[in-house]
Amino acid sequence: QVQLVESGGGLVQPGGSLRLSCAASGFTFSRYVMSWYRQAPGKERELVATITRFGVSTNYADSVKGRFTISRDNAKNTVYLQMNSLKPEDTAVYYCNAFWKPQGNDYDYWGQGTQVTVSS
Repeated sequence: QVQLVESGGGLVQPGGSLRLSCAASGFTFSRYVMSWYRQAPGKERELVATITRFGVSTNYADSVKGRFTISRDNAKNTVYLQMNSLKPEDTAVYYCNAFWKPQGNDYDYWGQGTQVTVSS
């Protein structure tokens, strides 16, 4: 059974930090590109950060560059999102995504999300 379980969300003051974790099970983690998305109330889900299979390459949304860092530990089947200098506009539900596209098939898995609220 495929599972992605996010943790680490919560309430933080502007300028603070949080570290999100996403624990994966039920599939071969190292085959998958891992990403973090977020969705704020009344807005569409947006891509925050992506990391390739062995962590060689990462990409970030312009809005989080220089503040957020995505990383992964394939031995622990876990992907992380370190979020620093948080702003109120970072408030959203954050979702973990696993994606693999071998020939002719798409494998696309989502976690249940974790709430991040940035407020004083």
